[in-house]
Parts: sequence; C-alpha cells; structure tokens
Amino acid sequence: MTVTADCRPEAIVTVDALPPASIDLDAVDLSDRDWWAGPPARRYATFARLREERPFAFYAEPEIPMLPSGPGYWAVTRYADVEAISSQPAVFCSGRGAVSIQDIPADLNEFYGSLISMDDPRHAKIRRIVSKTFTPRMLERTVDSVRAVVDDVLARARQTAAAQGGHVDVVADLAAPVPLRVICDMMGIPEEHRAMVLAHSTVILSGGDPELIEDQEQQLTVFLQAGMELAALMEALAAERLERPREDLTTALVTTDVDGERLSHQEIASFFILLLVAGNETTRNAISQGVLALAEHPEQRARWAGDPGLDRTAVEEVVRWASPVTWMRRTATRDGEVNGHRFAEGDKFLLLYGSANRDPAVFRDPEVFDLGRDPNPHVGFGARGPHFCLGAHLARREIAVTFRALLDQLPDLEVTAEPDRLHSSFVNGIKRLPARLTGVR
Repeated sequence: MTVTADCRPEAIVTVDALPPASIDLDAVDLSDRDWWAGPPARRYATFARLREERPFAFYAEPEIPMLPSGPGYWAVTRYADVEAISSQPAVFCSGRGAVSIQDIPADLNEFYGSLISMDDPRHAKIRRIVSKTFTPRMLERTVDSVRAVVDDVLARARQTAAAQGGHVDVVADLAAPVPLRVICDMMGIPEEHRAMVLAHSTVILSGGDPELIEDQEQQLTVFLQAGMELAALMEALAAERLERPREDLTTALVTTDVDGERLSHQEIASFFILLLVAGNETTRNAISQGVLALAEHPEQRARWAGDPGLDRTAVEEVVRWASPVTWMRRTATRDGEVNGHRFAEGDKFLLLYGSANRDPAVFRDPEVFDLGRDPNPHVGFGARGPHFCLGAHLARREIAVTFRALLDQLPDLEVTAEPDRLHSSFVNGIKRLPARLTGVR
C-alpha cells in the first residue's frame, strides 16, 4: 500500500506536524464542524498548543436545529485529565449526554447511547448481563468467521477493481463491509436488512454532515428515524429468537439472565445500536485511517508486511493514530477540582481522545507513526473506568485480521487521492478514499 506518484500527485499531500506556535488559539472554534474536516496537521498542532496553554479550554456549544444550546463545555486535551475524569464516574457522569454536547431527553440519551450514556446502578446491571454473553471466549469463536469475511471482502474488491480499471474505494469496498458483516453475522441479521443497517448507522454517526443529511433543519428528525428503524429491526429479531433460538448473539442476549434479570427487547435494540456505533463505524474508520497512514508512511507498511509479529503493536498504533472516536462527554455531578481546574455542578467536559493520544507527557515522539510502539497506553477505546469499550477485543481482532490480509493479498493497493473527510467532531471519519490495484505484486 503506497501513495501513487502518477495519479493526481498534486492531491496527495503528506504534511509534517505543524508547529503549535503557528496556531492562533483565539481563532479556533472546536464547535465548528468544518474545522474538524480540515487538515489533520492543523488539528494536532492545535491540540498541542491547547495542552500547553489551555488544557481546559471553554467553547460555546454548536447550534443544532431543534435542540437548545446549553451553557458551553470544557475541552479536555491532556491525557492525565482525561484519565482523571474517566476514572471518577460518580463525580463526572455519562447519563446526561455522553455522545452529545447538547442535553437531550434522558430516555433518548439512554436509547441511542445505551451503555455509553448510562450511570450506575443501571449501567452496572446492563453491563453485567451483556458481559456474560459478550465475552472474549465467545468472541474468539468468531475468529474463523472474521477471516472468512475479510477474505471474501478482499476477493470482491479485486473483482470490483477489475471491472473499474483497477480503481476501488477503500471505505466502500474494503473498510465498511468487514465490521458490518461481522456484527450482522454475530447478531443474526438477515442479509436483506444489511444495506439498511449500514445506511442508518452511517446517518447516526454523520455528525450532521450535509452530504449525509441534506436538510440541515431536520437533523434530529433524520437521526431519530434512523435509530427507530434499527430498533424496530432488533426488537422483531429478539422476539423471533425467543420463539426460535439460534447460535447467535441475539439469542444469547434474550436468554441470558443475571440474578434473575434479563434484557428487555428495547435494551437489546439499544445495545445493537451501540454495537453499530462502537463496533461498526469506529472499526471502519480505524481501518480506513490505517490504510491512509500506511500509504503516507511506506517504510512502516514495508515493516509490517515483512513481520507478522508486529500485528499486536501495529493494531494499537493504528488505533492511537486514528483515534476514531474523537470525544466523549462527561458532566460534573458536584462542585470540585480536577488537576487544578475548578468546576461547578453541571459543567460539561469533552474528553478529546485524539489529543490525549498525542500527549508527549505519555507518548514518546507522539507525532511519529511507529508500528512497534510499546508500551502504548492509548485511549482509543476509551480511558480507564467503567465505560472502557466492551468490544475492544473484537475490534482489535478485526483490525489485525484485515491488515494482515491486506498486506498479504493486496500488496498492490495504492491510495490515489486525498481522503474525503467526514464533517464531524465526534467521529474521525473518512467517507471516501480513492485507490487502485496496480496488479504489480
């Protein structure tokens, strides 16, 4: 995987890290969606300066039609502060809007955020039930199916390239199908519903991108409709599995109980939406961003291709580098102080994982893409605390299997243009990444 030198070379730009001093912090607005679609080098230079000068930087909330704007939020950019806030869920709660800056009704917040937007004791109850079925042992049984899915996706990509003069889209033809098929296979989603699942999960994590939500005045309505259709699909599937159990995760979720309690069909639907958010979209963007990073750092690509023993550390570095989920929100439940910063009850905090993952206080040479980095205590799956990603084990496996197959089976993959980035602050997403298969091995 390399960046081609003869196909639109002017569009392929690998930018070294910008000096933080070049950034005017007074001109930065993290609530501006377009800012997040700008050059990554500018983003990380901004983070570096914020860490040094304004580790708790205050911003007005973005304006979203049909939602009232609140009093603003603190952007948390240092690793130590992200860890401190994440590890104190009683002081910094998730239940007031972990996945949204604006406050939304509590029932909708729990429905769309599921475990991510819950606090104890309900969070502990739901997680116990889910954990009993969603275990590393159960996930390990999916390894063979993950490999089969990846092999099939890559074979189809080569067929697509053959029909299109060698051209493919890394996102649509490689990165998106893998996690979608793995999750749908695990849950037992029928094939005829999978295109809808992909479309609606993309909308839910669109960040309001105008290309994905044409009527900007109806963002909330479109978002809610997408969620409700996914929920209806899962509630129907859960009811069916009670009547006709199968060897899938949906059956396990509807039949497992802890201390006499089971998940309701709505809770299973909410968990499915969470899987799509955390397991589908984020893994897709980790793969997309990883392909781009390897294209921009060919020496690292060659290093990984020649050493399968790098799989473990390489996957962690891809996740650190990409930081697919840019932030999660926490809300102060009382007045207090964290690492010298005074806060009041109700204050909102955005934990900027992409900044924490490049904090030089924790990572040596954080702007260097190093597939052998070890240790690598990144927060790409969330920070220490009760909300650490439940599906991290599966995500790591999917990423490892996908890249090993890409390096072995598609060594002729070349990125041919800059990525079309998602206009979202929440997900570090790529909508399209043009590439081609040269046929040269």
